[in-house]
Amino acid sequence: MSLISVNNLTFGYDGSINNVFENVSFNIDTDWKLGLIGRNGKGKTTFLKLLLGIYEYRGTISKSVDFDYFPFEVKNKQRMAIEIVNEIAPNVEDWEIIKEINLLNTSPEILYRKFDLLSGGEQIKILLISLFLKGNNFLLIDEPTNHLDSETRENLVEYLNKKKSFILVSHDRNFLDKVVDHIISINNTNIDIQKGNFSSWQENKDAQDNFEQTQNEKLKKDINRLEVSAKNANDWSNKIEGTRYNHSGTREMIDRGYVGHQSAKMMKKSKSIEKRIETAIEEKSNLLNNIDRNEPLKITPIESRKNPLIIADNFQIKYDDNAIFDKISFEIKNGDRIAITGKNGAGKSSILKLILGNEIKYNGNISIANDLKISYVSQSTENLKGKLKDFARENNIDESIFKAMLSKMGVSNSEFSKKIEDMSEGQKKKVLIAKSISESANIYIWDEPLNYIDILTRIQIEEAILKYKPTLIFVEHDDTFIKKVATKIINLK
Repeated sequence: MSLISVNNLTFGYDGSINNVFENVSFNIDTDWKLGLIGRNGKGKTTFLKLLLGIYEYRGTISKSVDFDYFPFEVKNKQRMAIEIVNEIAPNVEDWEIIKEINLLNTSPEILYRKFDLLSGGEQIKILLISLFLKGNNFLLIDEPTNHLDSETRENLVEYLNKKKSFILVSHDRNFLDKVVDHIISINNTNIDIQKGNFSSWQENKDAQDNFEQTQNEKLKKDINRLEVSAKNANDWSNKIEGTRYNHSGTREMIDRGYVGHQSAKMMKKSKSIEKRIETAIEEKSNLLNNIDRNEPLKITPIESRKNPLIIADNFQIKYDDNAIFDKISFEIKNGDRIAITGKNGAGKSSILKLILGNEIKYNGNISIANDLKISYVSQSTENLKGKLKDFARENNIDESIFKAMLSKMGVSNSEFSKKIEDMSEGQKKKVLIAKSISESANIYIWDEPLNYIDILTRIQIEEAILKYKPTLIFVEHDDTFIKKVATKIINLK
């Protein structure tokens, strides 16, 4: 056993008003399998890069292990995928690489295509087999499940269960439950480490939040009661003190001892109550600081006059004149929430793009109602740029509503002045989601909306969908999200 010891760590980005970390100290046992969680922008990836020595900081980080960081940086994406694997994991044979890609139930053919021409999921798979083949350093794994289909996530679960230890950043609740034995959470005011998986951490967090809220209410009542008592004691003290004087303003010698004693007694009681008020206020100020207010999001769907909205019969997407999945038939009616599932490359996003009006080849029949108002969240954020106010104007959405939705999802006001291209991937994805839920639409089409999105925001989105019941067709690999919001599932085989 060895430790990664963090002492008085302070770090902030140049030009930033607030530090990301301020005098934080904790120890990590290198035998633990740690899940690192927290809101987008709280510093999860920053912490991993501090461990790697990429940034300068104040304080100390002591470690006796070497690290590997995932995802690996790919400098030249126009090379063949197998060349990238060989660069990351040198001294491995081609047959070993092919064996690993087969274990991910993926065709070895992708190894001999240019990396930049692969889908997001296929790129992640290439980097994953590089990780599997590379060696035995302590792993720093940053959001490995983005773009990954459910089957490959299970392959990754099997791999991580064989590893001795790692730090894993993930927002997939089901995935975390299967692979970690400790949770390190970056909270509003501290960093907390607990033994267990995500579900046990959430249960403890809910219990602590409920206790603090109950204690907070109790202290509020105590403070109000004590303030009344202090005022009464002070008034009585002043009143008794006033009886020590006659109308001429001279002291009545006969009353001095008794009245003075009573006045002092009431004054002492008043001071005692004031001290109890101060103690209660101080205790109250230490509560609720780490409670994330799960402010409700709002969606304003429009029910279409036409129903069903979409009808597909013996439908298949074609690539190069070849059908890529078995024939499917389905209807999408007002209020349906349809999850499209299947392996990476199965044609999920192509179905969404066809509904959006893109030129996609297909077999069979698909009928889409005319004049549907559609709100779309794309899988990619690479085209986002400019200021938020310009983005709102260009997309014809109300800027105040758009920014209010972003704020509720944990994007701070200080981020509003940034260019979108300078935001984190999680914040960029929130920009797309905030845009979509700020639009009134007949149907919402979301392509992997939860990539990079923190757990609390995922819960907010789930609750909004269940409350406002929009007609929704989406591609997503978060099993928990699918189970909670989908009314139907289309599985491509």
